[in-house]
Amino acid sequence: CFYLHQPLISPYVPYMQAEKVLLEMQDPKKGVKSQPQRLVITTIPHAITGEDIVAWIADRFQVDAQEARSFGSMLVALGYIYPLQDHKRLVIKPDASLYRFQTPYFWPTQQWPVEDTDYAIYLAKRNIRKKGILELHEQEQYNRLHKWMNHKWDFIVMQAKEQYRAAKERKKPDRVVFDCQERAYWVVHRPPTLLFAEMKRLFSSNMIRSDMIFHFSCRLVKYCATYNSHDPFLSKCLPSNPWLTDDVTYWTLNMPNVEIPTKMRVERWTFSFGELLSDPRGRDDFRLFLKKEFSGENLAFWEGCEDLKWGTAVTMREKAEQIYKTFLARGAPRWINIDGKTMEITVSGLRHPHRYVLDAAQTHIYMLMKKDSYGRYMKSKVFKDTTKKAICPEEHKFTNRRPSLSPIILRQQELEQRAKMAASAPVDITQVMSKLSKQGKEVPPPPPRK
Repeated sequence: CFYLHQPLISPYVPYMQAEKVLLEMQDPKKGVKSQPQRLVITTIPHAITGEDIVAWIADRFQVDAQEARSFGSMLVALGYIYPLQDHKRLVIKPDASLYRFQTPYFWPTQQWPVEDTDYAIYLAKRNIRKKGILELHEQEQYNRLHKWMNHKWDFIVMQAKEQYRAAKERKKPDRVVFDCQERAYWVVHRPPTLLFAEMKRLFSSNMIRSDMIFHFSCRLVKYCATYNSHDPFLSKCLPSNPWLTDDVTYWTLNMPNVEIPTKMRVERWTFSFGELLSDPRGRDDFRLFLKKEFSGENLAFWEGCEDLKWGTAVTMREKAEQIYKTFLARGAPRWINIDGKTMEITVSGLRHPHRYVLDAAQTHIYMLMKKDSYGRYMKSKVFKDTTKKAICPEEHKFTNRRPSLSPIILRQQELEQRAKMAASAPVDITQVMSKLSKQGKEVPPPPPRK
């Protein structure tokens, strides 16, 4: 693993270095030997064996078999190589076990966000293909997601059926290879909801194995490496930390709708589509791009659904009707394109509107923007211009400057100062006696004894 132990310049440097090794391994002349292998009744192209992988790594880096095997297991755990047979064990076996190189589309540097909805669609599609016979761990996750996402399960099943129908049009070897690639991706990249549920189950049942700990550690390291420079507790706030210096420039530069964002802020938009939509300034930029593509109604509809979901209960029915008339009704001024099944679910729910009545349609539009518009936006002139204009503030250096005290502490110090002044001031006996006599007159006489 010494190959990856280099000074970090960006969060994805370790992955880029691993990908350089992977490209060498796939070289037709000097790489790992690959050949078609028969798996059950299907011939899988470009399959490689575990022993060939270990031998190549040992020869390339001049290390022993044990270290070569550890490095190979790391590539499997990161999702660059996947097993064709025992797909649940993310390790390299130094024998004739079959593996394949993962397609670059699923490499970690692509930064595809791992979301529960995508995994639910994958499991539903697999459930259709296997006619309800899933593996034990898949069945548990399927049931958990079904229970948790019950309000939009019809949409998930509908998407799964469409993907299954499209996959059947491929040739069988291509279909098997893509199935293996997709399954390997989801073995490595579990959604956060299921990942923590599985960790809790493993800890409670004492079933933890070293490869599972390594798998969880890799995911945690990946997340920390991605967000490390964006965490104010771990990295510097530029130009300065306002809580320490009383300089509010940081807050001014990161206001919700600032005209020119910072480079750090724009970089965060590239992490995931969710990060882009969660930033008001990012949404404004994305809205400008969609307007040029004549599809701004998609984002407007999504924002309307969010307003309905988090708004007051009093205006809930009125907002739902307004959204329907604007985006979904026949002849609507900003009509959005959703399939018939989703429209049927939405119209049926609008008879008794609630906060989540538009979830199926909103998820459909969200997935459409994520899979289609988001990728084009990242390559568009709008995003490139914003990146070029984005500012990188220089660090402010203050000498002998301390942060201001809390108002509570200031008030306490003021009271203590008054008490000291009162204690040190000379006492006027005449005034004291006058006050005591006044208090004595105001005291009511005791009641007569019976």
